[in-house]
Amino acid sequence: MANQKLGFVFLGCVIIFAVLALPEIAESKEGDIVVGYEEKGIDLRKTDWIWDTELGQAIPTLSSSTTSSDPNQYKYDLQCQIDETSQDVKCLPNVLPCPARAEDGKEGIPVVWSVAPRAIADPTWTQWTPAGAGPTCLYDTKPEDLLPRIAARILQDFRNLPVIPANLTLQPAPHTLKGAETNVYANAETQAFDVVILGQQVHVEATPTLYTYSYGDGSGLGPTESAGGPLPQEQWGTKTRTSHIYQDTGTYSVSVSTTFSGTYAVNNGPSLPITGNGEFASGGQTLEVWRSITRNFADDCTVNPAGDGCPGR
Repeated sequence: MANQKLGFVFLGCVIIFAVLALPEIAESKEGDIVVGYEEKGIDLRKTDWIWDTELGQAIPTLSSSTTSSDPNQYKYDLQCQIDETSQDVKCLPNVLPCPARAEDGKEGIPVVWSVAPRAIADPTWTQWTPAGAGPTCLYDTKPEDLLPRIAARILQDFRNLPVIPANLTLQPAPHTLKGAETNVYANAETQAFDVVILGQQVHVEATPTLYTYSYGDGSGLGPTESAGGPLPQEQWGTKTRTSHIYQDTGTYSVSVSTTFSGTYAVNNGPSLPITGNGEFASGGQTLEVWRSITRNFADDCTVNPAGDGCPGR
């Protein structure tokens, strides 16, 4: 016991900043100690962790009402943790920095996650690295309150992202013919964004899934999964899944709206689906629809250069 006290004092002298940021060590009468949360900060007490697929984060099962479809359970240790009462002094200089994400925010805590099957009562824990990132920063003293707030607003934030809508192309353009197939297609790409929500680092990916075409004459197509595609010039006028035939001449504004689905990951956690979609419209393109006239001529222009249909007539 004396050696443990001396070792603790030495650690406090070497890294006073760590003592201020890291949790207090508490003994468990049952000898079963894992990491949990309390109002004053992080405490070591008996609890279980699961990965909440809706929140994208491990949460403590502080009540029997906490459920999860994830077959695994999770726990974390401080990055340089050796056992319940000590840390690896050699490891401490390389501790992952977790600076505050806001001017008046709190510093995070560098942790290493472990995973085990939830169905096993006394499992063997193995190290788990979210997205292959190794140690990660854990922020906020009550993530069970913070992360549901992120899940509740993630769709709104997703819809406000500067997602680039699909690029719309018409063939032929800017003129086409009445009664002929006009090829209309869209080109959209998956896009990634790194944003901060409630002080947490959130990685968001937006993937195009559906397209809704408006041909400008009161008709349209979609939502459809087909984005269409380009045709070589010699095949213009060929019917495609997204082409359209204009029945009248005139000037039309053609547009497309792209539906994006999304995923998000909080603090390098697993990617989780965003419930709901974002719809992003492309600017309309002006298309002139002309009519064509076909005439048959019987004159031989060599014999009668002034005949109808001959050059110069």
